[in-house]
Amino acid sequence: MSSDYKDNKFKELLDKLQQESWQLELLISGFAIFGLITAIPHIKTAMLIAENDREFIPFIFLLVAFVACCILIFNLLIHVILRGLWIGALGLRYVSGDIDFEKLNYQNKFTTYLKKRIVSFDKYVATLENYCSVLFAVSFLLIFYVVSISLLMVSFVGVASLIISNDDFPEIPRTVVGIALMLFLAIGSLLVFLDFLTQGYIKKKKWLSKIYFPFYWVFSFLTLTFLYRPLVYNFLDDKFTKRLSFFLVPSYIAISVLISFKHTKTNYLIDAKYVNSTYINSKNYEDLLTEDDDFGKVATIQSKIIREPYVKVFKIFTESIENRIYNYHPSLKPEKDRRGFSTDIITFNSTESIKSRDSLTKKYLEVFNEMHQIYIDTIRFESDFLISKNKKDQLGFETYVNIKKLAEGKHYLKVKRLIKRNRKKDTIKRTEVNIPFWYFKQ
Repeated sequence: MSSDYKDNKFKELLDKLQQESWQLELLISGFAIFGLITAIPHIKTAMLIAENDREFIPFIFLLVAFVACCILIFNLLIHVILRGLWIGALGLRYVSGDIDFEKLNYQNKFTTYLKKRIVSFDKYVATLENYCSVLFAVSFLLIFYVVSISLLMVSFVGVASLIISNDDFPEIPRTVVGIALMLFLAIGSLLVFLDFLTQGYIKKKKWLSKIYFPFYWVFSFLTLTFLYRPLVYNFLDDKFTKRLSFFLVPSYIAISVLISFKHTKTNYLIDAKYVNSTYINSKNYEDLLTEDDDFGKVATIQSKIIREPYVKVFKIFTESIENRIYNYHPSLKPEKDRRGFSTDIITFNSTESIKSRDSLTKKYLEVFNEMHQIYIDTIRFESDFLISKNKKDQLGFETYVNIKKLAEGKHYLKVKRLIKRNRKKDTIKRTEVNIPFWYFKQ
């Protein structure tokens, strides 16, 4: 059949699909809810991995996916409930027909009030139908909004990191260009937000619309608005959908506020986790990382209670560690930084480059060992870190500390890092993590 939107047959097909769309809505909602609930734990785990590894861009994409899944699950669950109520109302209408207020035999005051508020059962069924259809569409529209906001945030970060902070370009030109782009993004974001809140007020005013149009055109591509623009304007041209869109934003804010409430049991213990010497953090012990979303944060040892004559210390690698190594030993910083996204479809390797990389890796590890020191209580212990992975597949540095001569009882293992202060040309020590443990000989 022709897909020309002006063709009468195509319009008849759309009208027919419109009347029977509730079946497709329920089918899609059911599969979507099941799939999303199954996907959320995996997305959350991947998001935690990205957060632990300080990978900003993957974390943003995963966060957008997580928020989108939550919005879809919430909206689709409400949609299924309302659609179930609608089906129940249709079944009741088949049996009982419309509401006969006269048979209820209420006093005139109540009869008049109910007739005014309810009007008829058919109106109630029609209202439910409208809410179901609109809610199903708005679920996906909200996801587009989340994606647009995220792309806008990435644009700000991209300008700051790729232009303003990029040392490959001269300072004055990149600063001027970067600030100009930042101002354009800031002004455009404000205008788009105000236009969204006022539901198109800026587009209605002659001079404002002329100023706004260049921003509107650029932002439509920057935020992918052109993909869902018909949905937006179809919402805005109808009173019912317009009122619903006004109601949705405050309802999400109210739900977020309600979720944020929590009951506090103590004045002191709630902050104990910020005091290393008083709090046992399960993220610091390898044997307690049992769940899929459990990951070490800074460093781990094998257990709270140690019976072996050694302590296994695993220092988790993050991108910031490499930056600190470059700051401590600038000669290790390569001319071309290979970190970030890349493709391995086309690769060029040579024996010379592999040998060179091997020697630099050894030097890298040597500098890491020079920078990081292991203390138990106040005594420094010898350590020799090697590159490794823990059971959670986290990349890091592993070493074993001999504690045969250590007294039994409670101790604190500290990982300290040397920091070079360029201005004062000296080094200081900073404690990165303080892990309590108990040592009892076998």
